[in-house]
Amino acid sequence: MKVSVLIADDEPVARAGLRALLEGVDWLTCVGEAAHGPAAVEAIDTLRPELVFLDIQMPGLSGIEVLSRVQHQPFVVFTTAFAQHAVTAFELGALDYLLKPFGPERFAQALERVRAALGEPQYATAFDRLREALRSGPMSRLFVRSGHAIIPVPVGEVAWFEAQGDYVTAHAGAAQHVLHVALQQLETRLDPERFVRIHRTHIVNLDFVKAFRRQGKDQLVAVLADGTRLPVSRNRAKDLRGLGE
Repeated sequence: MKVSVLIADDEPVARAGLRALLEGVDWLTCVGEAAHGPAAVEAIDTLRPELVFLDIQMPGLSGIEVLSRVQHQPFVVFTTAFAQHAVTAFELGALDYLLKPFGPERFAQALERVRAALGEPQYATAFDRLREALRSGPMSRLFVRSGHAIIPVPVGEVAWFEAQGDYVTAHAGAAQHVLHVALQQLETRLDPERFVRIHRTHIVNLDFVKAFRRQGKDQLVAVLADGTRLPVSRNRAKDLRGLGE
């Protein structure tokens, strides 16, 4: 049985490129297209596709506004030319995020995630994820994949975030959640009173810090309640030195 797909993008070239990529996938069938936001809302609710490739910036309504208005809740893969939208895609729990221009290999990677998620429950609804993404101030929940489901994780339960290339690992107790967003972008949505960037690869939750301690002659480390020791960069050490032992 084929999976129904809708393409929502205001650029004709982008829609044509996606159509061409979809034609090579035997388990997907394109049931429609939309060239602006209001048309995307109507098409999603009328055609009820299982999967939508959704541009974030479109005339009339943005892709995010489209999701706030639809009744039908499809799986979503965001497509956009703007990398700063990665945080929004991550907060909404999108299956993937395709940065234009993308080729067949990156498209195939996205389809792997789609195929794995189809038929599996999404415990956090699209409405929940949208509400969190659009709220003002620091976010209170992350939306992460657990198996093939998308689940909410309270930000306050994360002891530290660790950059790993283009991704971030959120350490929450014994669990590790991979987030498809850059650490610098994630930092903009965290509470600065609680989460502190201590290194180019680490943001720590001060609620989990037992102490900042000297290690060797010039090194400062953050010691967490579970014994984890995280390095503090020299620049940040100057600000945190007074907290060390």
